[in-house]
Amino acid sequence: MQTILGANGAIGSSLAKELSAYTSNIRLVSRNPKRVNDSDEQFPADLTDPAQVDKAVEGSEVVYLVVGFEYSIKVWHEKWPKLMRATIDACIRHNAKLVFFDNIYLYDISAIGHITEESPINPPGKKGQVRREIADMIMTEVAAGRLTAVIARAPDFYGPGINNSVLLELVYKNILKGKRPNWFINAGKKHSFIYTPDAAKATAMLGNTPDAYNQVWHLPTDPNTLTGTELVALFNKEMNTNKKVSSLPMFMLKLIGLFIPFMREMPEMMYQYDRDYIFDSSKFSKRFNFKPTTYEQGVKQVVLADKK
Repeated sequence: MQTILGANGAIGSSLAKELSAYTSNIRLVSRNPKRVNDSDEQFPADLTDPAQVDKAVEGSEVVYLVVGFEYSIKVWHEKWPKLMRATIDACIRHNAKLVFFDNIYLYDISAIGHITEESPINPPGKKGQVRREIADMIMTEVAAGRLTAVIARAPDFYGPGINNSVLLELVYKNILKGKRPNWFINAGKKHSFIYTPDAAKATAMLGNTPDAYNQVWHLPTDPNTLTGTELVALFNKEMNTNKKVSSLPMFMLKLIGLFIPFMREMPEMMYQYDRDYIFDSSKFSKRFNFKPTTYEQGVKQVVLADKK
């Protein structure tokens, strides 16, 4: 049995499709899980309850933690450490391997221009501090020999049908509405994004590769990192439009945050937009001979998916 905790999220449903290449015993866990493959087991659960997490993990060989909580530091402080502790304890109790889908918030600000698995850990923001705490929880148990786990890290993502992507919200959806696409701080800086089908496929590969465990992997991302302006140009090309990008300065983000709660959470993350943000996944690509989807291909698929 391979179990997905957070099965309805941006990665969860794609991951379920990819896991079908390895097993027909897939358990989908969320408040209201939706079957992806005909043989999937739907397992409704409240993952904020450790007892329900334990029941969801029981009988699993591999557990994928791909939950996406509300983008709020208050929520993250409250829910992430509790869920991680419950998941780790359940995996240890039931002898299951753990695959954690992580982000890059815990890396030092000096590493943003070229982020590798070896980059220094020193989170510049509160959300990054939470990510460091939960990653440390995993690796402490790994070091003690009590847990077999892998941490799979990804940059910001985009892909067909994704509703919580910064790239799609700021650029694609604005163009669809006839508005100018927006970018944070400086559209002339490079910024890595991972294509969600690539992220899901790679996560499934890691979970089913015994020697990939007990280490950190960066999930495969197009190494030809583009600037905000170049990404907007790709969407314009595919959508037959000619919209110019509008950069949102910090003061504007704070002003918008007075009216939109989500935007209040963004200022602390702006160090990822005022300089080049380049995510290096060469370790994965070399080990698995994996060629990530290019930005040109990915943008084309996003636009095509909406036309179907």
